[in-house]
Amino acid sequence: MLTREDVLEKAREERVKFLRLQFTDIFGALKNIAVTSEDLERALAGRVSFDSSVVDGVVSSQEQDITLQPDLSTFLVLPWRPREEAVARFICDVANPDGTPYPGCSRSVLKQVLSEADRAGFKILVGVEVEFYLFYTDENGNPTTNTHDSAGYCDLTPVDLGENARRDMVLVLEEMGTDIGFSHHEKGPGQHGITLKPDNALAVADKLVTFKFIVRTIAQRYGLHASLMPKPLNGRPGSALNLCLFLQRNGYGFFDDAPKQPSQLGQEVGHFIAGILAHARANTAITNPLVNSYKRLFPNGLTMPVRVAWSEDSRNTVLRVVTQCGQETRVEVRNPDPACNPYLALSVILKAGLEGIRQQLPQPPPLSENIFLADDNQSKGAQVACLPRTLGEALQELVSDQLARATLGEYIFRRFVEAKGEEWERFQAFVHPWELQEYLSCF
Repeated sequence: MLTREDVLEKAREERVKFLRLQFTDIFGALKNIAVTSEDLERALAGRVSFDSSVVDGVVSSQEQDITLQPDLSTFLVLPWRPREEAVARFICDVANPDGTPYPGCSRSVLKQVLSEADRAGFKILVGVEVEFYLFYTDENGNPTTNTHDSAGYCDLTPVDLGENARRDMVLVLEEMGTDIGFSHHEKGPGQHGITLKPDNALAVADKLVTFKFIVRTIAQRYGLHASLMPKPLNGRPGSALNLCLFLQRNGYGFFDDAPKQPSQLGQEVGHFIAGILAHARANTAITNPLVNSYKRLFPNGLTMPVRVAWSEDSRNTVLRVVTQCGQETRVEVRNPDPACNPYLALSVILKAGLEGIRQQLPQPPPLSENIFLADDNQSKGAQVACLPRTLGEALQELVSDQLARATLGEYIFRRFVEAKGEEWERFQAFVHPWELQEYLSCF
């Protein structure tokens, strides 16, 4: 763990001139305030203040002062900057002037959930797979929907034209302390996937906001636009943010004593799964926060994670439980997408699982086959609900879920629901190209 003295010494050694104090707003956008090295000690003391609207993500008449509290463990020098007058960064918590957590700080929300898990004797590790597209830009540098290549799943050069950009992304991420599992071309043309090895949940959320920043920065150097939009192309695969959960109790794997068959999981595992599923429909507003998110979750294929159920073999369930010989069992949460705020998404998912353990919710039966019924919200032969079909429906579920509301805190909850409700209304009021194509010549 870095100390204040360690940071000061490292900044001198690396000839740091500029410091980026990075933080995330309620909607998951990474922001920063830059100060010079002369203000490093002031920054370390948490005496850099700013306007709260930048965290809330909306401007109102009720802004207040906030302070940025750097997490010393996140200090690093950005590897692509010059060694003379180098640039470093901290990831910060957002606090009130008196040092208490600002109620709009999503990082503090996750820290609170993890503190609850720690008091209950649990440690939570999270691995991640992030999918994204690489698009060409136009002559003005604006993104187009022209994909960078026409490659497919796990193709390589010369078909995979994004291999060099993806390699540079991996190298920079590793230089910044992110352990990468593997990277490859995904199913869609111009679509790529990179996995992050498991780490504690807070570190993974920090790495994810950094990941988005790095991937888009490296893509820009290649004249490309990296899009983490959930469903940017019609008729092509959407981009997911798959979360792999590993839980430990008192230093031992949460699943170590579980039988080999997932259908006979230990009781606590079953309670954890039940908790996540019990709140999955409400949590979808957080894990899938865009109007566009529900174009990816449209249940028109066998691999859409829309069934509020768990399975070992079905890929159209929200949860997939994977047991491999000689390895820990993992619970994959498959419905989130890269547009979410990772701090809030992990908060509501993990809190739901922990609440399932606390209430000893009974483990539901597994869904053991891929089943899809387009005109019904239920599976054949089993009363299994689907995730919400629209952002509007998801917001209704969120409003009615007291656990999600309490986890987010009233401040974040109200601002999130208000902003996303307005986003849904704007979408509803807009005449879309599909409508013109479908109706203009007929009516």
